[in-house]
Amino acid sequence: MDKHSIPETASFLVIRRDNIGDLVCTTPMIRALRQRYPKARICVLVTSYNRQVVENNPDIDAVYAYMKAKHRDQGQSVLGVYWHRLQLMLELRRTRFDYAIIGGAHFLRRALRLARMIRPKHIVGFTEEGKRGVRHIDVGVPYTLPHPMHEAEDIFRLLEPLGIQGPPPPMRVYPPAAALAQVDSVFREKQLPTDNVIGVHISSRKPLNRWPAEKFIELIRRLSQTQRATFMLFWSPGSAANPMHPGDDEKAEQIMNALRDLPLLAYPTDRLDQLMAGLAKCHTVICCDGGALHIAAALARPILCLFGTSDRTRWYPWGTEHVLLQPPTRNAADISVDEAVSAFAQLYARCTPATAKS
Repeated sequence: MDKHSIPETASFLVIRRDNIGDLVCTTPMIRALRQRYPKARICVLVTSYNRQVVENNPDIDAVYAYMKAKHRDQGQSVLGVYWHRLQLMLELRRTRFDYAIIGGAHFLRRALRLARMIRPKHIVGFTEEGKRGVRHIDVGVPYTLPHPMHEAEDIFRLLEPLGIQGPPPPMRVYPPAAALAQVDSVFREKQLPTDNVIGVHISSRKPLNRWPAEKFIELIRRLSQTQRATFMLFWSPGSAANPMHPGDDEKAEQIMNALRDLPLLAYPTDRLDQLMAGLAKCHTVICCDGGALHIAAALARPILCLFGTSDRTRWYPWGTEHVLLQPPTRNAADISVDEAVSAFAQLYARCTPATAKS
């Protein structure tokens, strides 16, 4: 397709149906699309689980979200979930988008199915030879990986047929003002200093990416001996025994009980906007691989990241200062506290609190 034939007022729908971190990694694509087509209508189709990642984003005209059946509320039927999704697809079809962009690496059949239901004039996506349905992508980019690259860089290649090439702009998220004000009010209520806030997120979806509570306890205590800091504790809400949505309430409680004598603020985040606002309050962040890591990176926070089985080349904190620890065993539990203390010292030497928050 001739890139010069694309109208300046074209309408685009970026489809990303994956996890929180994946959607954060799509924000450079959205930003570049806005920069190249400032008069265009740019919308996104995401899930109800991750929609707050892109809400308040000034590059987006409208956010559409559908619910996955596994995320339905208690008492909500699967039939009702699919009925509402059908209604949304019909609404999007009436919008008559010029381009639907399947934001994700490889050929994604399920996302393509959504795009076809919406019936845009053109579908942009990666293609792979021999995949069923690939013929429906008329603005295709053959999926080959010339060298290892970050997720944000990889999917950015989808914009080449639209006249946009790299390097990608930074990842960005925009916490709402109300959530930011809530964080400030909690600090005032607890009378905690805010000149050096170290965020510690203890959860990760993959078991091999998790660091034990005992090591987090020792790390925080040792850092408190060299840092005049307030520690802010984050975790995935819910009990570890919940089969649908397991969380780390018990792990967080263990850490809080062991560190009652330290300036440690436990900050539950039942909503994604609360997590975004809380991480925005931090000067540096310590976390395992997961959505919180990419949100912190999108907020330009320096990060000490503890990796286990994740691909460090593809999922490191892109675009921000960081130190990444990953043991040869690919099990985060094998990272020692001594290693973490040393790595944090390296990070802190490069990013003092004054420069980290600027």
